[in-house]
Amino acid sequence: MNESTDRNLVISVAAGKGGTGKTLIATSLAVALNEVEPGRVQLLDCDVEEPNADILLHPEIAERSVVHILVPEVDAEKCTHCARCAHACQFAAIAAIGEAVVTFHDLCAGCGLCAAVCPTGAIREVELRIGEVSSGGTDSGIEFHQGRLDVGHQRSGPITRDLKERVRDGCVSILDAPPGTACPMQEAVEDSDYCILVTEPTPFGLANLREAADTCRRLKVPCGIVVNRDRPGWDQTDRYAEQAGLEILLRVPEERTIAEAYSRGDTLADAFPEWRDELVGMYERIADLGAAQVGAGSR
Repeated sequence: MNESTDRNLVISVAAGKGGTGKTLIATSLAVALNEVEPGRVQLLDCDVEEPNADILLHPEIAERSVVHILVPEVDAEKCTHCARCAHACQFAAIAAIGEAVVTFHDLCAGCGLCAAVCPTGAIREVELRIGEVSSGGTDSGIEFHQGRLDVGHQRSGPITRDLKERVRDGCVSILDAPPGTACPMQEAVEDSDYCILVTEPTPFGLANLREAADTCRRLKVPCGIVVNRDRPGWDQTDRYAEQAGLEILLRVPEERTIAEAYSRGDTLADAFPEWRDELVGMYERIADLGAAQVGAGSR
């Protein structure tokens, strides 16, 4: 495999919409690469609102760690109702209403400004659980990390950042990003060396591919395309790729056998050994794009 594994190569896998096969490509790539470089591949499931990479990789979870954010807690006995905290907060996460101070933890950015401006020390920051990260590995040696946001919470960023801190030097790190192009996707893709954008041959898929590619450009992360459920008679993705200067890295045909394998919880590499060379070849193409392109997203 390419010598670029001597340093940390981070490949994110994203899609402009859900249901395109993003997780299938991410897990299949991990399985294929692990065949040629065992012990040097890790999969990080950053789709923390709906993580499902474990269904395809079947890892054994060895450790679970809780992810917290810091939120304000008000001591009513010390509070003088001056409302300085509410005026200082730029996120409307704390409000002074008469002689009551109300906090809205889902809006809180954890900056600590409310506690800093309180003249009586009535506000302190306390930990609030928002989710967890599960870590382990597969029988074949793929290192696995998966974030999960607790029900009722909205801030996925801290969990994604916790996951990305587990990116390990000297290996290929594959990040399964959330679908769409909103902040959770951007948080996962940012700082990647390369982003694989998975799309489908439909007008809706093409519209979302355009948005995802534009997002990667704004993040200054180079990207290429995988067409899943590819079928004859649709050339609009190819035309867009040519106009945008993007490479189509891989085509996965629309076949019943592939859909059946996916529904059983099998990756492409597990169900169809002939796909392993295709997937490894895609990785090598990404690595061979050169330091000028791949290095654009390096830390």
